[in-house]
Amino acid sequence: MTVMHAPQGFREMKAVLLQHGGLASLTGKTGLAMLRHRPGPIVAVIDPDHVGQPLVSVTGIDRDVPVVSELAEALPFSPEVAVVGLAPSGGMLPDAVRRDALAALKAGLHLASGLHTRLGEDPELKAARRADRWIWDLRQEPQQLQVGRARASALHCHRVLAVGTDMAVGKMSACLELLAAAERRSLPARFVGTGQAGILISGEGVALDAVRVDYATGAVEAAVLSASRDLPPEGVVLVEGQGSLCHPGSSATLPLLRGSQPSALLLVHRAGQVSIDRLPQIPLPPMKDLILQMEALASWARPAGAPEQPHVRGIALNTARLDETNARIAVEAIQEDLNLPCTDPIRWGAETLLDAVTRND
Repeated sequence: MTVMHAPQGFREMKAVLLQHGGLASLTGKTGLAMLRHRPGPIVAVIDPDHVGQPLVSVTGIDRDVPVVSELAEALPFSPEVAVVGLAPSGGMLPDAVRRDALAALKAGLHLASGLHTRLGEDPELKAARRADRWIWDLRQEPQQLQVGRARASALHCHRVLAVGTDMAVGKMSACLELLAAAERRSLPARFVGTGQAGILISGEGVALDAVRVDYATGAVEAAVLSASRDLPPEGVVLVEGQGSLCHPGSSATLPLLRGSQPSALLLVHRAGQVSIDRLPQIPLPPMKDLILQMEALASWARPAGAPEQPHVRGIALNTARLDETNARIAVEAIQEDLNLPCTDPIRWGAETLLDAVTRND
C-alpha cells in the first residue's frame, strides 16, 4: 500500500469537528479546511470559545453548522465520526480535545486524527473504542515505499504542484479550487493530498511529514502515479504543496518537486506578506527572484528528453486579510509586476489559473 486510504465510507459520514479554540486560530486550519472544502456532511463543531455564534461570522466560511461546547451537545445531530480539527505545535492532543475524543468513542463514534500522536495506540482511547468502530490515524508512512526514480516525468497528463512563499498560505485550498473548476468543465482531474487536511477531505494521499526522508520523494512519486492512472493526456493531477523553500524550518518542497516531476507550478502567496509569518526577522525574497530559483530547481533531476520544462504558470493570491477593493488592487499589481495570471481562487474561482497550468506550450 503506497497511498493512505480512508476507512470505507468515511467521506460520506456525518462528522463532528473537535475544534477547541481553533475556529479563530491557525491551529485550527485542518478543521477550517474541512469546513470550507469537505463535500460530506459536517453536523457540528465543538469550540467552547464560540458557542452559538454563526460560523460565517467567526470564520468567513458560509456553511450552516452549529457550534457547541462539548461532545454531549453534538450527539443530537447524529454524528458518525469525530474528527480532530486542530494542528497544534508538536502534534500533541490537548486535554480538552482528548476528553471529547474519549466521549465520542464511548458514545459509539469513529475517530479520525491527523496528529503526530497516534490515538489508536493510546490505551484509554483504545479501550473506549467499540469493537465495530475504528480509530484512523492517517499520519503514517505508507508501506512498500521505494526511493524516487523520476518516473512521473513519463506521464502524459498535466502535473501541477502548488508551491508557497510560506506555510499556511493556502496551497491546499488553491488545489481544491482548481479541482472544482476542472470538475465544472468535466475535465478529468485528481487531487493528491500530502497533509492531514488534504487527506481528510479527499480520503486518500500521503502524509509527507510521516515519511522517512530517504523515501519522501518515492512516496510522492507513488501517489502521483496512482492518481494519474487512467487519466487522458488532457487530464490533470493536482499535488498539494507543503511548507516553503523560504521557511528555515521546512524541507518538504524538494521531495514534492522531485516526486511529482511537475509540468507546471502554481505559486501561492498571501497578499502583502513580506516576511515569514511567524518569523518576521526572515524576509521573503522578491517574487521574481523566487520564481526564477523555483523554476531552476524544478528543472533539475529530470530525465534527458523530459517533455516539459516546468514554469510557474500562475499566482494564487490569498487575499483573506483584505477587503474586496484592496484585494483586486493587490491582484492587479502582481499581474502587472510578474506578467502572470493571478487571482484569489477562494474569492473569484480558479478558472483562469486552470487555463494557465494546463496550457500546452
